This record gives sequence, C-alpha cells and structure tokens, in this order.
Amino acid sequence: MSQTKLIGKIKQLLSEINKVILDKNEEIEMIFAVWLMGGHVLLEDLPGTGKTVLAKCFSKACQVDFGRVQFTPDLLPNDIIGTTIYDQETRKFYFRKGPLFSDFFLADEINRATPRTQAALLESMAEKQITIENRTTELSPTFFVMATQNPLEQHGTFPLPEAQLDRFTIKLSLGFLSQQREIEMIKSQLVHSPLNDLAPVLTQTEVVQLHKLASKVKADQAILEYVVQIADATRNHPKLKHGISPRASLAYTKLAQSYALIKGRDHVIPADIFHLAKPVMSHRLILTEDALFDGEKTDHIVDEILKRVKAPKL
Repeated sequence: MSQTKLIGKIKQLLSEINKVILDKNEEIEMIFAVWLMGGHVLLEDLPGTGKTVLAKCFSKACQVDFGRVQFTPDLLPNDIIGTTIYDQETRKFYFRKGPLFSDFFLADEINRATPRTQAALLESMAEKQITIENRTTELSPTFFVMATQNPLEQHGTFPLPEAQLDRFTIKLSLGFLSQQREIEMIKSQLVHSPLNDLAPVLTQTEVVQLHKLASKVKADQAILEYVVQIADATRNHPKLKHGISPRASLAYTKLAQSYALIKGRDHVIPADIFHLAKPVMSHRLILTEDALFDGEKTDHIVDEILKRVKAPKL
C-alpha cells in the first residue's frame, strides 16, 4: 500500500470510531496520536462517559488484541503481568501471560490499585518489556496503555506518584455529551450497540507503519526551541515546585509529530505545540503550597506561559 493511501486511512479510522463515540473528534485524534508516537494516555472522567467503549473501538477498528483489567485494592502485580505455573504432567514450569500482554491495554480505575501494582506497569510503559524471574519478555510493538481514573470518588484510592504520571503522555477528559448528541446516542443503542457494526480499518502492521511515518514528520529547529522555551518556563515559574522533565519535552515533540501526521501534514507547526500544551503539561506540573492555598490551577499557569513564550513564525 502506498504511503498516501495509508495516511488516508487515518481519516477513515477516525470517522468509523466517531460513529460510536459521538462528538469527541478532538479527543479521539489526540489519543490516536499518542498511540502512534508510542506513548500512553490517562483519562480522568466520571463513570459512564464512554471510556471503555472507546478503547474497544480502537482495538476493533485496528484489529489488535485488547486487554482490560479492573484495578482494585486487592489486585496483585501477577494478576496483570502473569504468573509461573507448575505442570505436573510435564514436570516443568511454564509462564502464563497476563492481560498486560496485549496490544491495547485498558487499566480501568488505575488509582484504586496499590502502589505496588501500579509500579508493575512502569517497566511495561517505559520499555515495552516485562521482566519476571530474571527473564525479560518483549511486548507488542503496538503496545499502548489507556488508563482511567474517577476524579470524584477518592475513598480507597491511591493517587498516582509523579514518576507514574510522567509516563502518561497526556491526560484527557471526555466529558458529557450535549443534550442533542446524548439523544442521538440513546437512539443509536436502543436496538443494538453500534460497536457491533464497527468495520476494521487498519491492521497491526499498518499501525506500526504509521508509527514509523510519524517519526519522520519534520520538526524545525524553531519548533524545538519553542518546546524547550516552554519547558524552561515551567521549571522557573514561582508557583511551581518543578516543571516538566526533559522526557516530557521529548514526548511533547513526538506527539506534535504524530498529531501533524493525523492532520495530514509532513511538518509540525507552532499551532500544534500550542494546542497540545495543556494535555501534555497539566498533569506533570506540581504547584507550590502557596499556589494551592490561593486556589491556583495548572491550566491557568500553562495559559500564562503560552502567552509569555513567543511562538516562532514559520
């Protein structure tokens, strides 16, 4: 398949998913962009807003293996990674893979699991590999984690540590539908779920090819300087304990590349950097105690930095 046809399939994929997940075009584009650049997504939303259905849409439309785990306080690392089992007939140990060995992994309500279980995701998210009993196993080249957490119910939850949060490329919220769109959604699902009619658009191999194409999208020197200037502004802001890490700057740039590809361009523009700033930075910024007391929000600080740092003219 030609490169042009493959890129054209992106619009077809987004259109197919939009038949099920209504009025969330921008969020769907961002999530797919994160997948193409090899990152991971954290969705903070209320129950029933379509997070699980969205994950199933991506896995079905891209024809990849889907794994899902409902995180609970009694969940153990082996429950998601897998465990070694002794076979009495063969008198040998063999490894039974857990749901983490999938292409698209949904970690539902990740903040309900203990830090020990949360940490089990770290290696897989960062290195795309899992080490068990001194044996390292590579994960799928399209491995992707979409984790969810409920912003309201905090009883019995374990907030994600900073190191874990930094592994998520962006943090998003789907939110509620408009009244008209919600009526359309109810009508479409009264008889049967539109998810059942979702047509496959891409294959796993094509997702890998798109990942390679995204890495070739041009990011000019001026774009790189713009990203670093924004990052430096977060590190020297008086209301922040610390800003975004160099790892975050790299993820920010890679995400801009894949986002530009989804938008049909072969180069990154300053508007991409501007548009992706809040999803990339807001969950990584840690406010000072005084800023918290004053009711400051990280989104406000990002807005202030974007106004202060001048975008390049290309």
